[in-house]
Amino acid sequence: MINTYHWDDWTLDALMHARRDTSVSLVVPARNEAATVGDVVTRVRERLVDTVQLLDEIVVIDSDSTDDTSAVAADAGAIVHRADEIRPDLGTFPGKGEAMWKSLFVTKGDVMVFMDADLLDWDTHFVPGLLGPLLTAPGVELVKGFYERPLGDAPYEGGRVTELVARPLIWLLFPHLAGLHQPLAGEWAVRRTLFESLSVPTGYAVELAALIDTSATLGAGAIAQVDLGRRTHRHQSLRDLGGMAAQIMAMALGRAGVGLETLSHESDETTERPPAREVA
Repeated sequence: MINTYHWDDWTLDALMHARRDTSVSLVVPARNEAATVGDVVTRVRERLVDTVQLLDEIVVIDSDSTDDTSAVAADAGAIVHRADEIRPDLGTFPGKGEAMWKSLFVTKGDVMVFMDADLLDWDTHFVPGLLGPLLTAPGVELVKGFYERPLGDAPYEGGRVTELVARPLIWLLFPHLAGLHQPLAGEWAVRRTLFESLSVPTGYAVELAALIDTSATLGAGAIAQVDLGRRTHRHQSLRDLGGMAAQIMAMALGRAGVGLETLSHESDETTERPPAREVA
């Protein structure tokens, strides 16, 4: 059973009180998101740093952008790091998971909140909504967001890769996680101590891997999900989604005991970083 909440189950005042001395980092992995990352950073900074101090830092990890993502994010008030410049001694790989793993070396929060940089229809309550269970519910270690997506008669469905790949894999291989509405959602939060203990796929499989590994070690009761309301983001092409689906399938089958060597040769997209706490 996955504990489920709604974003307005907590007021900002209640979360500020519950937070006490817990530090919080917002991490925004971004690649070529100059058109939207500035709005994401500006709105969160104004509401949750300048107005109330719920966040200690807003950090954008630029994953090999070829546009002005870094400059736009910095102008909006974020701390910006390029993923390939964080711990260069460890090398670098392309991908969202790599950016998130590298963020562990340049952030300080006891709790880490992740948000995608391509949000179009959203609000700043996403962040306190994700923090609610971590700050108030003992035993919760990881929180996933889910939301209404204005795409037809089933607004709480996930995207194409979620419904056609991730959810069938969960039903077949990890049924204890079937209660998660949108397992691939880019909006989620986790305790640093947990995230730095996890192996992290460098590509798009990072979110589902975190759920599978957390439930394997701590049980599904350590995971919560929060209804964040409405969200719209930039859609990717089917060709790009095909690559995402392949990465997620490879990770899930590997976690279920099907070795990658029986599927295909390993590539950058299926590489995993070791737990950060094991890295000197």
